[in-house]
Parts: sequence; C-alpha cells; structure tokens
Amino acid sequence: MKKNPRNLLIGAGIVVVLLIIFGNSMFKIVDAGERGIIFRPFGDGLDTEQVFGEGLHVVAPWNKFIIYNVKERSAEETMDVLDTNGLSVSVDVTVRYYPTYLELPFLHKNFGEAYEQQLVIPEMRSTVRQVMGRYTAEEIYSKKRAEVEDAIIKESTEKLNENYITTKAVLIRSINLPKDIKQAIEMKLTKEQESLAYEFKLKKEEKEAERKRIQAEGEARANNIINASLTPELLRMRGIETTLELSKSDNAKTVIIGGGEDGLPLILNN
Repeated sequence: MKKNPRNLLIGAGIVVVLLIIFGNSMFKIVDAGERGIIFRPFGDGLDTEQVFGEGLHVVAPWNKFIIYNVKERSAEETMDVLDTNGLSVSVDVTVRYYPTYLELPFLHKNFGEAYEQQLVIPEMRSTVRQVMGRYTAEEIYSKKRAEVEDAIIKESTEKLNENYITTKAVLIRSINLPKDIKQAIEMKLTKEQESLAYEFKLKKEEKEAERKRIQAEGEARANNIINASLTPELLRMRGIETTLELSKSDNAKTVIIGGGEDGLPLILNN
C-alpha cells in the first residue's frame, strides 16, 4: 500500500509545528558549571535520584526542568552581635560555597532556588551570634580571636554541609568594637606586654646570676681540691723532678743541692 505524499507532508508539517511550539520545552542545554533536576507533574513529582550533567537533554514538554548554577560563589555579611557581657561587636564574614551536586534535588525540595537567602546567610548569622555570645569583647578582639574564628568556621561548615551545601572557606574579614572599648583593650594589652617584657628581663638576670654563682662555686671546689692535694712532700718531690730535668739541658748552669726553700735544689745559670 502506497503512502500518500500529501499525508507525509502533513505529518511532517505537524512535527515541525510541534517542534517550534515545544522546542524550548523539550530541549534543554546544561552549560559548564551547571546541573539540572526534573519535576514531573504527571508522575512522581520531583526526581530525587537523577541529576543531569552538562550537555543537551530531551525532556517531555510538560515536565519542569530546573537548572542550578553549581559554581563556587561567595556571600558576604556584616552584622552586629552581642558578646557574653551584652557588648555590641560588629563583624564582617564571607563564606565561599557551592551546592552539593548529587543532593541538588533535596536542596531544591527544602529551600528552593533562593537557598542563599533561605539557608546560607541565615545559618551564617546564627552561627556567628552563637559563637561570639560565648566570649567577651576582649577575647574576641585579641586573646582568643583565632579560637573564635575556628569555632565559627567549624560550626557553620557542619550546619551547611548537613543542608546540602559544600563549604570551601569561611573568612572573618574584620572584627570591630566601639572606639572607647577598643582603646581600653589596646591600652591594657600594651601594659600587659610591658609587664611580660619586664618579667622576662628579671628572669633572664636571675638565671645569669644563678649561672655565675654555680660557676664560682665550681671553681672554688676545684681550687679546694687542688690546694688539698698540694702537700709539702708532693711539692718537694715535683721540684726535685723538675730540677733534674732542667739539669740535663745543654745550657751552662750550677746546681746547688739544698740551696732553695724547703731544701729544694737551686739552678744558677753562668
């Protein structure tokens, strides 16, 4: 049975029209640094198992295809928080992050495409307030600043990771206190440094004095031992031995036996 060319042309025309009408809905391109998820209104709804990678994808026109930018991005926040004594502290924080690829359906389901405003920034603000509320302004500004920063990074990273966000870094750009409080803390720190320097100098001098005392005591003990060993008999014997050695030299000399003190020989050169 021959196919009617007219029917073929009509069918082709219908296909072309459908492609023109639904082309944008059927052909989806996922660019570099993006991932796609799909929502099937006439099926099981949001597909939580499949995440579409880069490239061209064909989907039914009645399904909703959602593309997410998964490149690393940053969010910056400046906020005023209270320390453990109720003093206001201003802090600037930056978080660098990206959506966890394979968990995009769950991120979309729980927070939607505005997840930065719904999740990232609120979690950062909450964590900063909680952590800084455990320290005094002086500790935050100077003594335990590194500890405060580490706690903010650790706790915010844990919270975001639990909610399908991969954290690359959390940066504390600055911590600012009221001017009078800052000056008081800096003055106190200066005095503490001066006190520490003075204590170090005293300890150094005490150690040097102790070293000299120990050295002097050692030299005194050594001299006592030497003096105790130098008996008249030993000195006389050593003198005789030395005299005999000198008498063997070729230089002209006169040896007087018993001419020196304690009866030691004398050597007189001509």
